Amino acid sequence: MRVKVSLINIIDAIRVPFCKRRQLYRAFYAILGFYPHRISLYRQALIHKSCIGKHDGDKMMHNERLEFLGDAVLDAVVGDIVYRQFQGKDEGFLTTTRSKLVQRETLGRLAVETGLDKLIVSHVGTNKNHNSYMEGNAFEALIGAVYLDRGYDYCMFFIERRVLRHLIDINKVAHSEVNFKSRLLEWSQKRKCTVEYELVRQELGENGSPVFYSRVRVEGLECGTGKGFSKKESQQKASQKALSLIHRDKELRQKIARACEERKATHEAAEEGEKHDSIVEAG
Repeated sequence: MRVKVSLINIIDAIRVPFCKRRQLYRAFYAILGFYPHRISLYRQALIHKSCIGKHDGDKMMHNERLEFLGDAVLDAVVGDIVYRQFQGKDEGFLTTTRSKLVQRETLGRLAVETGLDKLIVSHVGTNKNHNSYMEGNAFEALIGAVYLDRGYDYCMFFIERRVLRHLIDINKVAHSEVNFKSRLLEWSQKRKCTVEYELVRQELGENGSPVFYSRVRVEGLECGTGKGFSKKESQQKASQKALSLIHRDKELRQKIARACEERKATHEAAEEGEKHDSIVEAG
């Protein structure tokens, strides 16, 4: 793979000076370690949805579709790397490690450290950093663009050679703790969904220590339960199960989205009713 990338880069480097958007080609080369071929995909990866419409005279789509694709490809690539890196580790360890590497906070940091954040085009205020998800979303969209442009091997090359060799210590990440409750709250806040934790019961374990059982609901839908030796630990376990279930269950995600929309509609209707009653009383 290294020889192939090097040879193609030599050919691409000869072509780039004659390209219309050579500065953008070079900017992506600095990030990826290889030149794009279909530059339109990479430009789209940089367009935040606040910029729907025209950009530089061209009608451009925003990056959410590429973000969706990149999310799936990144899961596969990181899963592949983690599986090979940690021989003999069980599924739970591998899943947790992959989750840490692809969590929104990590992707946002990678976008900043690679310089991708400086290329993002948005109309969200004057400072892109005010949007805590924009950088991470753009990073996922970039992976989607690479996949469509150059294929899975180049996504692997970028993550393995450019990211994990220089920007992330995979062993350190694997053995660090992850806050699943914060991740679930982050996921729900992004979609404006409600999250509620309930202490189901508390009992004494075999050694006399208290054991807590918690349940978490997203938009009123039960998504996970957890057991721990503290209330916090049981909520973390419940959050971990909820994230895993939400990630793999498309039907559940659709139910959550529908419940969220129904709650918002009910709230708006109630507000309108209160306004109407106030006007009537005032009259």
